[in-house]
Amino acid sequence: MKAIYSLFLVFALILLAMIGAGTLGMEYLFGVIIPYLAVLAFVVGFMLKVIGWGKSAVPFRITSTCGQAKSFPWIKENKLENPSSTWGVIGRMFFEVFLFRSLFRNTKVEIHDGQRIAYSSSKWLWLFAILFHYTFLVIVLRHMRFFTEPVPYPFVLLDRLDGMLQIGAPVLYISSLIILAALFYLLLRRLLIPSMRYISLPSDYFPLFLIIGVVITGILMRYFLKTDIMAIKELSMGLVTFRPVTPEGIGVIFFIHLFLVSVLLFYFPISKLMHMGGVFLSPTRNMTGNTRMVRHVNPWNYPVKVHTYDAYEDEFREKMVEAGLPVVKPLEEKSENAENKE
Repeated sequence: MKAIYSLFLVFALILLAMIGAGTLGMEYLFGVIIPYLAVLAFVVGFMLKVIGWGKSAVPFRITSTCGQAKSFPWIKENKLENPSSTWGVIGRMFFEVFLFRSLFRNTKVEIHDGQRIAYSSSKWLWLFAILFHYTFLVIVLRHMRFFTEPVPYPFVLLDRLDGMLQIGAPVLYISSLIILAALFYLLLRRLLIPSMRYISLPSDYFPLFLIIGVVITGILMRYFLKTDIMAIKELSMGLVTFRPVTPEGIGVIFFIHLFLVSVLLFYFPISKLMHMGGVFLSPTRNMTGNTRMVRHVNPWNYPVKVHTYDAYEDEFREKMVEAGLPVVKPLEEKSENAENKE
């Protein structure tokens, strides 16, 4: 039901854009005003989220490690898993951000024959996750040709490489096929695996269905439903130059596609998708594991008047003995000490 609710919400968004931009003729609202608000919400929300994380105090080293820390000279240090230097942290962050190293090392636990626990690899999840993220990046960069004039050569080269198979006309992009396969794998994984289905929330399904909607409407717009590319280019250039226009001839499918992208930008800063920025501020990843070399004192500590147990017992020893409570020093010893002090 959680997946059905999320799917229904995406269909409601599609229907809203179809009626608004198609039937009611609100092209300017869906083509100019909503995209501007979406970009503003994305930028401001992203910045506020990162600033909030940056202000969070981290008084102690809470690095997440699975390797040998630096200690004695004859013990080999794992400089990548448990880095004690800044360069080691940079190396660990590089592999984490660009290659999803922790996900690559991930394993899954299964119970066989009722009691036997078995651990197995989870490399398929890593593969489709990295395919999704990189093809999504390729698609975003490839779309930059709609917002630049003249189009920089790196974007032209990327467009040619993505369509190098030259299947049909217009050219079939490799990234379109890969991202669809990756998205459906991630979705089916949540639907078919009982443990994943149990812990999944609507906030897990909604972005998946939303991104699938963005990809499918983009594919429909390119290969099946006619859309004036030059009119889209004119609208896009008007948006980036702050001289917005809504040319004639743009099909409704484009406004549906643009509206879903706008909703994704609105939703991004308040969702789990913010791991894109959060990975750089994760103290379990971006801190050195040098607790054996440097003593880290909580800066929030302040002088506190303490009352030790010895002082407590000296103060209440007689009453403790009368109440039958055990004491460290006998009552006579306290009396003798008092006489010596006198």
